[in-house]
Amino acid sequence: MDGESCIKKAYEFIFNGDFEQAIFWFEQAIELEPDQASFHHICSVSCARSGKWAKAKLHAEDALRLDPEHDEYRYHLQTVEARLLLLDADLLLAANPPKLTEAVEILIKASIMDPLSFQAFYTLGVVYASLQQYDKATINAREAMRLDPSHSAARRLFADVNRKRRMLQGGIKARKRKRNR
Repeated sequence: MDGESCIKKAYEFIFNGDFEQAIFWFEQAIELEPDQASFHHICSVSCARSGKWAKAKLHAEDALRLDPEHDEYRYHLQTVEARLLLLDADLLLAANPPKLTEAVEILIKASIMDPLSFQAFYTLGVVYASLQQYDKATINAREAMRLDPSHSAARRLFADVNRKRRMLQGGIKARKRKRNR
């Protein structure tokens, strides 16, 4: 059996919804033809769809190493790395007490690496709101809504932080007026 035959088998399993077997056959193709960048790439995509992020990263790195000029491989690797950063941020946010400032730094990196990551922008909005940084929370909530306009939690977050931001600005203006009297 050659690599292409293994790839065809893998796609048969994908069409039947069996991603575990698809990954197995992609890896068989890679064993037979380890220098085929496209085999590593499609294996990485299937691993990512199955939530196997560490394995997805390894195959994405191999694909890019074998074909460094391929923009799609580079972008895919960035999105996988961004997803891994989101997982790291989730751990920081789940800590007791949550490590909000450290999570923000990681989430900013994730949003830069994958500018289409709803989760990165939404989580940044939530964290900034927790830190009472409403301007930044509003910006990130707005971006999350732009990426997924039907996401009700993102719409609620945007409305809440925007309201708090306006209230805070109104209070600051009122204090300035009072001081200037």
